[in-house]
Amino acid sequence: MSPEDKIPQEPEAPKKRNRSPLLRFVLITFAWLPLMFAIWYFAAPILIFPAKLLAQAFTQTAFDDLVRQVLMESRDLVFVTSLRPGEAMPNNAVVSVEVNALLYSFGLPMLAALILAAREKGGWKKLLIGYLVIVPFITWGVTADFLKNINFSAGPFVASQVGFSALQREFVAFAYQFGTLILPTVIPAIVWVLTHRNFLERLRGQMGALDKEKAGDQRI
Repeated sequence: MSPEDKIPQEPEAPKKRNRSPLLRFVLITFAWLPLMFAIWYFAAPILIFPAKLLAQAFTQTAFDDLVRQVLMESRDLVFVTSLRPGEAMPNNAVVSVEVNALLYSFGLPMLAALILAAREKGGWKKLLIGYLVIVPFITWGVTADFLKNINFSAGPFVASQVGFSALQREFVAFAYQFGTLILPTVIPAIVWVLTHRNFLERLRGQMGALDKEKAGDQRI
């Protein structure tokens, strides 16, 4: 027996498992989310202000004198209308509808977290582009919420003053559902995908390389 045979052999170190780049990206995104949501919540009055201007311009143009003005109270938009709340109310009493704009703008912090997690060049430019794209859809959501309230939630006396036809009321219901359930999450995702195509191509390539490496390890 040779002296070399008497030397105990050290066990081979276990191979380091390759981490999925997709999993890493998801974890980084979730790590950014709490901070982005905190910034969005406290900066909401500033971020939502353009949507307030758009909502006021649209409602006053599209519905004549139905909306007198749109006010901003913290994170809520208040639509002051020319509608009377009831026959027994004073003549100067009008209906005001309060809409929580946070319900339609939470896609902003989600988009910011995705952009930061991707760590691409020009991230601030992409965030600005995303903000400009999302603001009109925030306007859609708050306006549809307002129209839903005066047509369905404020009572028949108020709805009769609005004077919408059955078809118009159906469209309001659809716009409200679409603006509440679909747009706040889908639009930010679409914006992120369109502005990060190069990142997605690299991610797909990394995932393909990882799959090939795993397949090679299994054959050994």
